[in-house]
Amino acid sequence: MEKILVIDDDAKIRQQTCALLRSEGYVTVEARNGREGVALARTERPALVLCDITMPEMNGHRVVEALRQDEATQHLPFIFLTGWSERSDQRTGMNLGADDYLVKPVEPTELLATVEARLRRLRSAGGARRATAVSDATPGAIERALGLTSRESEILSWVTQGKTNPEIATITGIQLTTVKKHLESIFMKLGVENRTAAVALVLEKITPGG
Repeated sequence: MEKILVIDDDAKIRQQTCALLRSEGYVTVEARNGREGVALARTERPALVLCDITMPEMNGHRVVEALRQDEATQHLPFIFLTGWSERSDQRTGMNLGADDYLVKPVEPTELLATVEARLRRLRSAGGARRATAVSDATPGAIERALGLTSRESEILSWVTQGKTNPEIATITGIQLTTVKKHLESIFMKLGVENRTAAVALVLEKITPGG
């Protein structure tokens, strides 16, 4: 089974989370703070990272920022474990590269379902090679390759990274209905019918050999 890195300065929460994951067959690695977590992510090469936001030495935002800047770890699925008071940080975290948020206290079934969904998405995307291609799908690259507007290119970049419409609305600070209208325009301009076809076209046009 896949290895999961859990980064949390609260020993009880960290140990409970790891115990739950191990009960489902995952291998776990624990980090007591952000700095230790970044180091372990680089040496242990986990399949996914679960990370608290408020921690000593290096907070969760700095952790995801550091991992996204490192070629060896930039494609790791990254899920924040956040307190209710930190929900306002969601947009910041998403912009830095987080894939998902879970609000403490997290229901065990919700945590396991979210972890499995992210790992399943990584598997279906073809693992690291596909992840590398996805990382190339920047707004600028999409705009140059497909001739979309800057806003459309930004939205399609987030779609390529697997973000949902509500997540894209949060990240970009626009209304959900506006996201949907942009997607309708994108599909029409590209001559595709859905998100899957749009992403396939993006990866075909911007990746080496595409």
